Amino acid sequence: MGRPVARRLDDGKTAEVTRLCTDGIANGCSFLYSRCARIAKLMGYQKIITYTLATENGASLRASGWQCAPGLRGGGNWNVPGRPRADSRNTGPKRLYYKELR
Repeated sequence: MGRPVARRLDDGKTAEVTRLCTDGIANGCSFLYSRCARIAKLMGYQKIITYTLATENGASLRASGWQCAPGLRGGGNWNVPGRPRADSRNTGPKRLYYKELR
């Protein structure tokens, strides 16, 4: 969890879950998303966001009380001549999920 990657969302009041991993335990993702939101609220954030691939169903997020923003977000490749990067298989469109913490 950290500051939002998208500059326009980095307002000092929003946190972003950038990675989430479990060992496959039942409801592990829902638990971790809930804990991230609770910790962000305790730290003074007003909103928390994360992204999923458009092909993912977001069940863990919805079970934790998060909402899906309408539409799809960018995706694409971060490889530029000044900073070459290897292609990722996760470059497709994303869904933005958020939770208000007020």
